[in-house]
Amino acid sequence: MIAYTPPFPERPLQAASALQLLLTARRNLVAIWPDSAFDRPFLTHKLLRRRLVVVNSPELVREVFVEKAEVFQRKSAQQRHALEPLIGDGLFISDGETWKGRRRAVQTVTHVSKLAELAPAMSAGAGHLLADWKGRAAGTEIDALSEMAELTAGIICASIFGQRLGARSAAAVVGAFSAYQNLIGQIDVMSLLGLPEFLPRWQGWRVGRAARKIQRVLDGLITEALDREAGEASLLRSLSASASEDGTGFDRQAIRNEAAVLFMAGHETTANTLAWAWFLLSQDGETERRLHAEVDSVLGDGPATFEDVKRLPFTRAVIEETLRLYPPVPLQAREAVADSTIGGRTVKRGDLVVLNAWTLHRHRRLWDEPDAFRPDRFMPGGGGAPSRYAYVPFSIGPRICTGAAFGLTEAVICLATLARHHRLKLRPGWVVEPTCRLSLRPGTRLPMLLEHRP
Repeated sequence: MIAYTPPFPERPLQAASALQLLLTARRNLVAIWPDSAFDRPFLTHKLLRRRLVVVNSPELVREVFVEKAEVFQRKSAQQRHALEPLIGDGLFISDGETWKGRRRAVQTVTHVSKLAELAPAMSAGAGHLLADWKGRAAGTEIDALSEMAELTAGIICASIFGQRLGARSAAAVVGAFSAYQNLIGQIDVMSLLGLPEFLPRWQGWRVGRAARKIQRVLDGLITEALDREAGEASLLRSLSASASEDGTGFDRQAIRNEAAVLFMAGHETTANTLAWAWFLLSQDGETERRLHAEVDSVLGDGPATFEDVKRLPFTRAVIEETLRLYPPVPLQAREAVADSTIGGRTVKRGDLVVLNAWTLHRHRRLWDEPDAFRPDRFMPGGGGAPSRYAYVPFSIGPRICTGAAFGLTEAVICLATLARHHRLKLRPGWVVEPTCRLSLRPGTRLPMLLEHRP
């Protein structure tokens, strides 16, 4: 049986000029890669006054992001300046001692051992949307991207602040974050020109307004969640306690910054993964049939639970293959803080080194049918990833996403719960194109028709 091959941007046979690359990157970061990028282990390009180095093999990924992590720990100026208005010195863009202290506190509260405590919020969120979908008429058109964003935002808000507070504010934060991502600049030209870091970057007044809207909501929730004597258990209270225990001593602003990181990473990435999964299932009838057979045999009428996850291997394989084809944050750029080498090649201080999951996950020398949708590769006996450094949807090394297990579990619970009773079909004639700004989305919206399963 021929596997379904989902859409990807055209791959030019020749590498673009610096100007063409910059213009394309402003629109879509996954459209800049030539066909040769999916064969080669190492790529370099000069962007204005900066050298761009792409590590595109498991061996080089391990060397850079594990063995030489101290040299390549610092996030790129583009990522820092794009996210600083929203998350300040939050874990995602901090480095050095600030990063080490925050990392210790955050990974304690998002560790895989905490999943059993966090999963009820996932099941509750999926159950609420399931009830909503059951009340809608068959054939109703929904924006699957927006629906998944609201679902995962509700779950992460409930997890961070407690279910009583979280559900109330999820929609407001989702809208503001979508506006923020649509407005933020893709390329830090000042950095590429070699201009000093201290010079301010003009992001536009609407970027600041969206960031302040999110921060106001978070400030209110933090005050209410932490100042109540008998506050509900939540990631926020655990984070505050963890920071106190290890001496990190988070002040209120630091807590808000890390709450913003948890929200950004915890809702946007999983929402995009679920939206992509619905699209892929709508285009591949055999995979959809197999997923339905599994969820029908495991679940009853209610939402999936944490205990169900281990009995849903094909649902998990669908999510893992979705993450391979459409990694939520496909490009992770780091700035070399000292002269070094990569694979014996010289890298200078200030060079940008990129972990490119978009090309690595579709590399022709690593994967069989790299552009095809084949969940079976992640089933027992399917071979899986050719290397742990060839499959990096959550990054790799010391800066691997602390919420990876949370996001994967959440995606399985939500997809299984909703697919047990519904299927989504893409609006006829709608063209889906992978588009990456801060994260990889199926465009700005994903119109799909809701169908009820018997």
